[in-house]
Amino acid sequence: MARMNSTSLAASKKGIIMRKLVIAERVSLIGHIVSTVFGLVGILLVIPNAQVIFNLSELAQTAIQWSMAGGGVVYMILGAAGVFLYATRILGLGRALAFLLPSVFISLGSELLGTSTGFPFGHYSYLSGLGYKIAGLVPFTIPLSWFYLGFVSYLLARAGLEVDKKPNLWRHISAIALGALLLTSWDFVLDPAMSQTSLPFWYWQQPGPFFGMPYQNFAGWLGTSSVFMAVTALLWRNNPINWERSQLNIPFAVYLSNFGFATVMSLTAGFFVPVLLGLLLGVTPAVLLWLKGSPTPVQVPIESPEISVARVKVTAK
Repeated sequence: MARMNSTSLAASKKGIIMRKLVIAERVSLIGHIVSTVFGLVGILLVIPNAQVIFNLSELAQTAIQWSMAGGGVVYMILGAAGVFLYATRILGLGRALAFLLPSVFISLGSELLGTSTGFPFGHYSYLSGLGYKIAGLVPFTIPLSWFYLGFVSYLLARAGLEVDKKPNLWRHISAIALGALLLTSWDFVLDPAMSQTSLPFWYWQQPGPFFGMPYQNFAGWLGTSSVFMAVTALLWRNNPINWERSQLNIPFAVYLSNFGFATVMSLTAGFFVPVLLGLLLGVTPAVLLWLKGSPTPVQVPIESPEISVARVKVTAK
C-alpha cells in the first residue's frame, strides 16, 4: 500500500512539472511570435516615421527604445527557449541536448571562422542589435537561431521522410540534406533584408552577386547545417521516434512564422526573387513534409500476460 502511494505521489509530481513545462513552452513560443510582429512594426513603421516618437509620452519613448535595442535578442531567446522546451517534452531531455549542443557549438565555430577568415560564408561582420558578441565577433543569439530553426527544419524533414518508421541510410541522408535546405531557404529570404536595407544587422565586406550575398554563403549554410544535423542523426540512431502529425504543428508554425518575418522584410525592401526562391525551396517542401507526417497516433502493441491455469482433479469420496 505504501509503495502504491509513493508511486502515485511521484506520478502526481511528474504531472505537475510537465504542466509547468508546457506553460513555459507556450509562453515562450507565443512571446516569440508576438515579438516578431512587434519587430516588424518597429522596423517598418516606427523607424521610418521617427518624428512620431517625439510626440509620445516619456514612458512610451522608453518602451520603444528598449524594444528596438533589445527586441531582436528577446525574439531569439524566446524562440530557442520555446523550441528547447518543446523538444524536451516530445523527445526527452537527452535527444533535445543531442541537437542543442552540436547545433550551437558547430554553428558558433562556423560563424567565428566566417567573421574572422571569410570561410565558409564569405567576408562579413555583425553590427549592433543582436546582443553581446562572443570574441567580439558573433552575437550570442546567432547560434541560438541556428539551433531552433535548424531543429524545426530537421524535425519536419525527418518525420516527413519517415526516417524512424523505415530507417535506412538513404532516408537518413535525405533528411539531413532536406533539413539543411529548409534552413538555408530561410536565409535566402532573411539575409538581403538584414544586410542590404537602411537598418542592417550585418554587412558584407565583399558584396556578392545574389542581392549583395556571395554564393559561397549558401554553401556555408548548407555545409554547417548538414554537419550538425548529421551529428544529431548519429546520436539519435538507437532511439527511434514515433511521430504524430499534431506533434509537428509547433515546428511547422515556428518555421512559417520566422519565414513570414523574413518575407515581409524582403518584400518591403523590394527583394522579390529571394522570396520566390524561399517559397519554392523552403515553404513548399515544409508544407508537404508536414502533411506527410503520420496523421494518426502510432499504436504501440501491448502484450497481454499469459496466465496458465493448472488442471485440478477433484475426486469425491
